[in-house]
Amino acid sequence: MAVEQKAGADAITGEGVELKRVLGPWQLIAVGIGAIIGAGIFVITGTAAAQYAGPAIVISFVIAGVGCVFAGLCYAELAAMIPFSGSAYTYAYAAFGRFAAWIIGWDLVLEYGMAAASVSVGWSGYFSAFMTSIGLPLPAALSSAPITIKEGLFVTTGAIINLPAVAIIGFLTALLIVGIRTSATVNGLMVLLKVGIVVLVILFGLPLIQMANLVPFIPENTGTVGEYGWSGVLRAAGVIFFAYIGFDAVSVAAQEAKNPQRDMPIGILGSLAICTVLYILMSLTMVGLTPYSTLNVANPVSVAVGATGDQLAWLLPLVNLGAIAGLSTVILISLYGQSRIFYSMSRDGLLPWFDKVSPTFGTPVRGTLIIGAFSALFGGLFPLDILGELVSIGTLLAFILVCIGVVVLRYTKPNVHRPFKTPFSPIVPILGVIVCGLMMALLPADTWIRLGVWFILGLVIYALYGVRHARKPTWMIGDALPPAK
Repeated sequence: MAVEQKAGADAITGEGVELKRVLGPWQLIAVGIGAIIGAGIFVITGTAAAQYAGPAIVISFVIAGVGCVFAGLCYAELAAMIPFSGSAYTYAYAAFGRFAAWIIGWDLVLEYGMAAASVSVGWSGYFSAFMTSIGLPLPAALSSAPITIKEGLFVTTGAIINLPAVAIIGFLTALLIVGIRTSATVNGLMVLLKVGIVVLVILFGLPLIQMANLVPFIPENTGTVGEYGWSGVLRAAGVIFFAYIGFDAVSVAAQEAKNPQRDMPIGILGSLAICTVLYILMSLTMVGLTPYSTLNVANPVSVAVGATGDQLAWLLPLVNLGAIAGLSTVILISLYGQSRIFYSMSRDGLLPWFDKVSPTFGTPVRGTLIIGAFSALFGGLFPLDILGELVSIGTLLAFILVCIGVVVLRYTKPNVHRPFKTPFSPIVPILGVIVCGLMMALLPADTWIRLGVWFILGLVIYALYGVRHARKPTWMIGDALPPAK
């Protein structure tokens, strides 16, 4: 793969080697769809419906989608205005300065790393089901998490390791090291496959839904906040929100987009619109085909389709293949986004080592390898429910800061050229903060505790390394942001 290399670039360390601009608008939309459609439909929908919202999971997706529209418009403005790798980290740096950028960057490390780990667990479940369907069942000791939580304590399950989860992360990490063009091509093929499967389930499943399964549409609250009722609907919206990490991953690709000012808004809003419609229709189909209480499993789409008996029996193998492809793309984009966040933070001196781009592959190999190892470790040891809510709270926090950043930059940098402007500002950004903040507030308390521990660790690293080595970002040197035309 050809690599852009400045004069004096170091062939060993990668100093002076820049990321290639190879992604067009359709590839960016595929990147977004690849990250969005996956865990939200194939795994998290069932858990959120069974534990929190019931059939009203449909409303949860609407609420989450509304929050994403507000945040997506803000992301689109900042991605076109600041077309540099780093996503919300870079935007926070421009709006609030170095310390806030570190906070959101460290938050994104959690978000992307845990997303890859948690989705690999779901991938393992569908892969195991597929292998069983063809007569090659995997041993439970090698295909499930050896650690779980019971009554607030970590306990062992008797399993050794979730080997399929580790294997898929290892394979996709190697794919990302080879280069983004190859990765984007593979991602595009997997996106076409899984979207086709989702459309088939909707087209053939929606006419078969049983109205009795949708009553009561909003189950009565159990007396505990977040367990059914409207508080359950909002908690479910927060839990499934990490499935919308996709358009955030699109903004991470700014430095690899051919025409970022034009293509980034198209990639962000295009992927968001397509996926929100599919989520709403798919969740309605699932809770309509089977009672929501039966969906608290690793493969809820298979359970919903299987509830139709012989009517959709032909679709079950395709569902498993679609889930395998769908979750693969989520892992791919999560690993990709994480390595680019590390690249951006290291480029600015806040982290060591990760800003070196391989002259052979044109990719940040060190960061990609470390993130792959980190995600494989967690995916191989822990179950989905421990990992998923950390991703949601990290995603919501990033979205809130981006919405605030749009308002701040409108006042602090009013003359900067904005190829795309968030409409009805500051109303849209404020609504984004309110909707995302409400979903974030209703997440379980232990999720907030884990987030706090993660940030304490981050502050220690910032104090010991980041403060002493931080340097002004290259995109802030001189008049990097063009004035208004």
